[in-house]
Amino acid sequence: MMVETIISTISLTGVPHVTPFGVKYEDDFIVISPYKPSTTLDNILATKCAVMNLTDDVRVFAGALTNRQPWRLMQADKIIAGRLTDCLAHVELELVEVRDDATRPELLMKKVAEFNHQPFAGFNRAQAAVIELAVLVSRLHLLPRDKIENEMQYLQIAIDKTAGEREKEAWTWLTKKIDDFYTN
Repeated sequence: MMVETIISTISLTGVPHVTPFGVKYEDDFIVISPYKPSTTLDNILATKCAVMNLTDDVRVFAGALTNRQPWRLMQADKIIAGRLTDCLAHVELELVEVRDDATRPELLMKKVAEFNHQPFAGFNRAQAAVIELAVLVSRLHLLPRDKIENEMQYLQIAIDKTAGEREKEAWTWLTKKIDDFYTN
């Protein structure tokens, strides 16, 4: 099972990086599988740590993919990377094993610390639609245009029926990114 999260890392020179990431649980480990090349992969290999942030603010997912920053970071408690200031929970992770692969290595991360900040009330359909569109945006260069457009058309139904202001804002950012991709 994949869980959609926000992964925050830091470079050796102190530059933070925030990105949406689907992670898997494997026994007591969290598995992160970034594509090569990627900033997330480089940062985790260099610092041996990351933070898994759990949020219901889908603008963070959309913002990370559209060069907008609707978040603030603060220092994590046990590792050098930062965490989202306004998140429901975060898990501080340490790298314990790398399963190398030419395309997507698997990084096995152990939990160093885990914190719950706010209760999770659940996702509405619009939030789930924004996350699905964010996944599609992250793969614009891999997927056929008709697949993107068909999926977007279906997901629009959930936006129209259940979106609040944050979801509408995130949806607008992502659809602009798609439009720009196909017009440039």
